[in-house]
Amino acid sequence: MTSQSKTRREKLEEFLAQNPNDAFTRYGIALECFRQGEIALADSHFKALLSNNSDYVPAYQMYAQMLAQNDRLDEAKSVLAQGIQSAIRVGNQHARSEMESHLADLA
Repeated sequence: MTSQSKTRREKLEEFLAQNPNDAFTRYGIALECFRQGEIALADSHFKALLSNNSDYVPAYQMYAQMLAQNDRLDEAKSVLAQGIQSAIRVGNQHARSEMESHLADLA
């Protein structure tokens, strides 16, 4: 298989195998799994990402969105609460306000 015929996800998975702690790559795989409807796999990638990179703020937003879209509202609220704390730690006011708004919408 040439590199041109590989999907974005396959390329990301290869890179992650070589760089297992790369947060951006794992985030990309989680998003690809989410887009492809592989919710359980996306869930495991988001969890792994956040357990190793607790201040990777965008992951909280997308993980919560995925959970909410799949009627896992309590989990989504918990992820958003954690994400808000992370955004405060890193000084990301924009993400903080977005997550606070999303959390209010789920309440």
